[in-house]
Amino acid sequence: MNNTFFKTIAAGLSIQEKQVQATVDLLDEGATIPFISRYRKEMTGSLDEVQVAAIRDRITQLRELEKRREAILRSLEEMGKLSDELKEKIVQAESMSVLEDLYLPYRPKRKTKASMAREKGLEPLALRIFEQEPIDPLTEAEQFISEEKGVHTIEEALQGARDIIAELISEHAEARAMMREMFVNKGFFTTKVIKGKEEEGIKYKDYFEWSEQVKTAPSHRVLAMRRGEKEMVLSLDLLPPQEEAIEQLERLFVKAHNASADEVKKAIEDGYKRLLAPSMETETRVFTKAKADEEAIRVFAENARQLLLAAPLGQKRVMAVDPGFRTGCKVVCLDEQGKLLEYVAIFPNEPQKKTLESAAVIRSLYEKYHIEAIAIGNGTASRETEEFIRNLGLEKAIVVMVNESGASIYSASDVAREEFPDKDVTVRGAVSIGRRLMDPLAELVKIDPKSIGVGQYQHDVDQNKLQKSLDDVVMSSVNAVGVELNTASKQILSYVSGLGPQLAQNIIEYRNQHGAFKTRSELKKVARLGDKAFEQAAGFLRIRAGEHPLDSSAVHPERYSLVEQMAKDLGCTLHELISNEAVRRQIDLKKYVSDQVGLPTLKDIMQELSKPGRDPREQFEIFRFADGVNHIADLRTGMKLPGIVTNLTKFGAFVDIGVHQDGLVHISHISNTYIDDPAKVLKVAQKVQVTVLEVDVDRKRISLSMIGEPGAAKARKGNSGKPVVNEEDEMKKKLAMLRSKFN
Repeated sequence: MNNTFFKTIAAGLSIQEKQVQATVDLLDEGATIPFISRYRKEMTGSLDEVQVAAIRDRITQLRELEKRREAILRSLEEMGKLSDELKEKIVQAESMSVLEDLYLPYRPKRKTKASMAREKGLEPLALRIFEQEPIDPLTEAEQFISEEKGVHTIEEALQGARDIIAELISEHAEARAMMREMFVNKGFFTTKVIKGKEEEGIKYKDYFEWSEQVKTAPSHRVLAMRRGEKEMVLSLDLLPPQEEAIEQLERLFVKAHNASADEVKKAIEDGYKRLLAPSMETETRVFTKAKADEEAIRVFAENARQLLLAAPLGQKRVMAVDPGFRTGCKVVCLDEQGKLLEYVAIFPNEPQKKTLESAAVIRSLYEKYHIEAIAIGNGTASRETEEFIRNLGLEKAIVVMVNESGASIYSASDVAREEFPDKDVTVRGAVSIGRRLMDPLAELVKIDPKSIGVGQYQHDVDQNKLQKSLDDVVMSSVNAVGVELNTASKQILSYVSGLGPQLAQNIIEYRNQHGAFKTRSELKKVARLGDKAFEQAAGFLRIRAGEHPLDSSAVHPERYSLVEQMAKDLGCTLHELISNEAVRRQIDLKKYVSDQVGLPTLKDIMQELSKPGRDPREQFEIFRFADGVNHIADLRTGMKLPGIVTNLTKFGAFVDIGVHQDGLVHISHISNTYIDDPAKVLKVAQKVQVTVLEVDVDRKRISLSMIGEPGAAKARKGNSGKPVVNEEDEMKKKLAMLRSKFN
């Protein structure tokens, strides 16, 4: 391991080298991010999940850089081109772009104008001119005329020399670094509509004649421009002012005022236009795309985290309705564990509209299964179906509208077919809607996170990076909440630290053969679940009413003996220690500090003993859309409505107000004070009050405002004048980001 890696990472994250080294060692041993941040605080200095993930990603990047460095050094050595000076520059290179710039002049390449000029013997002429000696280029060029080599005139000789100089300039490491910086800091995105595509590309109307600086362009606009180009609606250029770029190159390469310098100036202009500018534009496109991807993925991942950690209703007997018009509504009844009890189709809406018959069916199922909650999918016919259900007067059951994004993906998936092989997709979809109300996390892990409707441009960003980020989010969320070992599905078990799909399946099979797990230690009897997997997983698995009282908590089995010693020292049982706060207050934590266990872990244990196995998610709140506002045509400017945040972007928040079309609260209408990111004051699934600003029925666009509404996002300004989110909102944000620290 290159120790300079640890120093580089530590400096970048403002932490100590020993923290980085300990974290990398744990990662290399196969430890997961949730396990490291939760159960190895003494080793890492209490680094949180975000920091551990950053170390993982950076060490991967640095190792890839080192691997490429070694390959380049081998290649140059084999070519006999590796001088001491060049080797030193390559060893000191801190980025892939610098490394590739150094290697570029030596990299094998296809035939170019410069290579053809070299074949004609014109390189000595090019080098003399490039040195800008006080010579007459015309006289010098005349010496290189050769019918045999295909150089027929003085101008042909000079052109060949300029081609060689142009390539030398375009491959010059310092010139490339200078131009790279210029393209990023002074470059402009410029878009124009392609002739004849005005109507077809109306959604890109804002970009028909558009220009903005590269360094300030927000991620969503970068991705929008690129998509417009990909769909062949827009032309897109990314260039700095050409004259300024050429002037910078001239300052670097022009050393004299003579005829040779004039030839060099011509070569610079040609080299910039033909070689350097296209190369830098491609690089800058890649750079800005990666930066835009990073921001879009961050927003998507955080939105997904908030949706996954939405408040659960809990174990209730639920009736779920997947609404529809022509095909009717699929109704399913589920027990407290989400098991399907019965399903039926009703037709309360047009065109078949069998109101009395449908009402009788719902009332019968409500009484038969003692239904406590009714979940209605928020798709087609949802508001009409909701009104029908509410009018039945089923007073013992709450009625809740449930976001059904991705339910159709689940219903047609292998997971759904495995769960319900003899049921059609509509029944499976209704079951998913009901289970989402009971426990959003347990149900949403069955669906590809990209299908749950909380991102923008998810199909445009780097799919591997997106998947990796979303996998991190799902694993973090699952382990933050904890998983009930005896009822969990294979899908949610597969996200538990240290398990994965195969071990999750083995746990299910063991449970089916031997019945419920009585203790966590029984996990070691599961096929292929060894000590390492047990160490990683055990703390995140729960056994309610198990034989060992700590098995229902987040206390890791490796610390059971420590807690038992605490109870012994106090002369009480484990049950008394857990249930009696007065007893716990007698514990002197410093007494139990050792080389393996420090105060951070001891404090976590005490916090867990006070509320063993507690769910870190917020309490469920009943929400209801405004009556009589079911369609976009029902909206009027100035209406004040309740809504639910469905998606957050850098430019605003999308809010469901119950009309089948989300409205947009632009960032300027979220708070009475300045904010630069909606995610700082809002979260997905948050209940809000909004005012209708504008409605465009034809384009299905709704503009909303939260300014002046009860519960509107508020921010304050600190001494620096920059916006500072209030402490309560900041704590909520931190809680969502670092759930494992409060597990």
